[in-house]
Amino acid sequence: MQSESGTNASSPGVPDSPHDKGHFRQVLGNFPTSVVAITAGIPGSRPEGMIVGSFTSVSLDPPLVAFLADRSSGTFPRIRAAGRFCVNALAADQEVLCRSMATRSADRFDGVPWRLSPLGNPVLDGVVAWIDCELAEVVEIGDHCLAVGRVHALRAESAKTPLLFFRGGYGDYFSTTSLVLDRLVGW
Repeated sequence: MQSESGTNASSPGVPDSPHDKGHFRQVLGNFPTSVVAITAGIPGSRPEGMIVGSFTSVSLDPPLVAFLADRSSGTFPRIRAAGRFCVNALAADQEVLCRSMATRSADRFDGVPWRLSPLGNPVLDGVVAWIDCELAEVVEIGDHCLAVGRVHALRAESAKTPLLFFRGGYGDYFSTTSLVLDRLVGW
């Protein structure tokens, strides 16, 4: 039993175990994450895409970004083999696109408008921003792979707010009055 302080009520002062997977997911669900579509152009085949909620900037010099892919993913090995990918920051109004890209279906791109990035990866229409990368390194960590990308090109596409995942749901949890984006990018 958990107390209001987040400690185990049967052993006051002792936090709940991180080894309880359900509890671990429930607690970490309190940290909002951006939702991005990782896409890759595959020569001679249909493009690949997957949704991740664990994307981050790694370095300014050299410019590097990273995301985590589940080791059980059927899509990530094909993106890895391509050696390049595009990070598409989904907009708050793209939840339907997010859900369709998150399926295991091979037709994730059916009816989805996109164009090619400078490296030949899909840039999805309507995204907040995109970052085109060459795969620099993959490190297996626990049940995930950390994929690090060397940034080749990037662009902020719109002033829309991003799609976020928070406490098990998708949404837009920021008020536009709290953002300074308009001043930063001139919108």
